[in-house]
Amino acid sequence: MHYVYLLRSLNNTSRTYIGLTDDLKARLKNHHEGGTATTSKYHPWELVGYVALADRRRVGELERYLKRGSGHAFARRHLWPHHPALRRTDKLAANSPLR
Repeated sequence: MHYVYLLRSLNNTSRTYIGLTDDLKARLKNHHEGGTATTSKYHPWELVGYVALADRRRVGELERYLKRGSGHAFARRHLWPHHPALRRTDKLAANSPLR
Protein backbone atom coordinates (compact mmCIF):
# COMPACT_ATOMS: atom_id res chain seq x y z
CA MET A 1 0.00 0.00 0.00
CA HIS A 2 0.94 3.64 -0.48
CA TYR A 3 -0.09 6.40 1.89
CA VAL A 4 -0.78 10.12 1.86
CA TYR A 5 -0.60 11.29 5.46
CA LEU A 6 -1.38 14.47 7.37
CA LEU A 7 0.67 15.58 10.37
CA ARG A 8 0.21 18.38 12.90
CA SER A 9 3.04 19.61 15.11
CA LEU A 10 2.44 19.02 18.81
CA ASN A 11 4.70 21.99 19.68
CA ASN A 12 3.13 24.41 17.21
CA THR A 13 -0.35 23.30 16.16
CA SER A 14 -0.46 25.84 13.34
CA ARG A 15 2.29 23.79 11.60
CA THR A 16 1.01 21.00 9.39
CA TYR A 17 2.60 18.65 6.89
CA ILE A 18 1.31 16.44 4.08
CA GLY A 19 3.50 13.65 2.78
CA LEU A 20 3.50 10.29 1.04
CA THR A 21 5.20 7.02 1.83
CA ASP A 22 5.09 3.27 1.33
CA ASP A 23 5.92 2.59 5.01
CA LEU A 24 3.80 4.80 7.23
CA LYS A 25 5.13 3.54 10.56
CA ALA A 26 8.80 4.06 9.61
CA ARG A 27 8.08 7.47 8.09
CA LEU A 28 6.31 8.69 11.23
CA LYS A 29 9.21 7.47 13.36
CA ASN A 30 11.57 9.43 11.11
CA HIS A 31 9.47 12.59 11.54
CA HIS A 32 9.32 12.13 15.33
CA GLU A 33 13.09 11.76 15.55
CA GLY A 34 13.70 14.92 13.53
CA GLY A 35 15.18 12.98 10.61
CA THR A 36 13.45 15.06 7.95
CA ALA A 37 14.82 18.53 7.25
CA THR A 38 11.40 19.96 6.37
CA THR A 39 9.76 18.87 9.62
CA SER A 40 12.64 18.61 12.12
CA LYS A 41 12.11 22.11 13.55
CA TYR A 42 8.58 21.32 14.67
CA HIS A 43 8.73 17.74 15.95
CA PRO A 44 7.13 15.82 17.60
CA TRP A 45 4.23 15.34 15.21
CA GLU A 46 0.73 13.96 15.56
CA LEU A 47 -0.84 11.85 12.82
CA VAL A 48 -4.11 13.57 11.89
CA GLY A 49 -5.09 11.06 9.22
CA TYR A 50 -4.02 9.10 6.20
CA VAL A 51 -5.36 7.66 2.95
CA ALA A 52 -4.12 4.26 1.76
CA LEU A 53 -4.25 3.34 -1.92
CA ALA A 54 -2.76 0.49 -3.92
CA ASP A 55 -1.89 2.71 -6.90
CA ARG A 56 1.33 4.70 -6.27
CA ARG A 57 0.59 7.14 -9.07
CA ARG A 58 -2.82 8.04 -7.60
CA VAL A 59 -1.27 8.61 -4.16
CA GLY A 60 1.24 11.01 -5.72
CA GLU A 61 -1.58 12.84 -7.48
CA LEU A 62 -3.55 13.13 -4.24
CA GLU A 63 -0.55 14.48 -2.34
CA ARG A 64 0.12 17.10 -5.03
CA TYR A 65 -3.58 18.04 -5.06
CA LEU A 66 -3.69 18.55 -1.27
CA LYS A 67 -0.55 20.71 -1.34
CA ARG A 68 -1.70 23.10 -4.09
CA GLY A 69 -4.50 25.50 -4.96
CA SER A 70 -8.00 24.16 -4.55
CA GLY A 71 -6.74 20.95 -2.91
CA HIS A 72 -4.94 22.99 -0.27
CA ALA A 73 -8.16 24.93 0.34
CA PHE A 74 -10.09 21.64 0.54
CA ALA A 75 -7.63 20.23 3.08
CA ARG A 76 -7.74 23.42 5.14
CA ARG A 77 -11.54 23.41 5.16
CA HIS A 78 -12.20 19.72 5.66
CA LEU A 79 -9.12 17.96 7.03
CA TRP A 80 -7.28 20.31 9.40
CA PRO A 81 -10.07 21.72 11.64
CA HIS A 82 -10.56 20.12 15.05
CA HIS A 83 -13.12 17.67 13.78
CA PRO A 84 -13.94 14.77 16.16
CA ALA A 85 -13.31 12.19 13.43
CA LEU A 86 -9.74 13.47 12.99
CA ARG A 87 -8.78 13.77 16.65
CA ARG A 88 -5.94 11.64 17.93
CA THR A 89 -6.99 8.44 19.60
CA ASP A 90 -5.03 5.72 21.30
CA LYS A 91 -7.17 3.03 19.73
CA LEU A 92 -5.99 1.89 16.31
CA ALA A 93 -8.03 -0.22 13.95
CA ALA A 94 -7.00 -3.88 13.80
CA ASN A 95 -5.88 -3.43 10.18
CA SER A 96 -4.00 -0.18 10.80
CA PRO A 97 -0.45 -0.07 9.34
CA LEU A 98 0.66 1.53 12.62
CA ARG A 99 0.09 -1.64 14.66
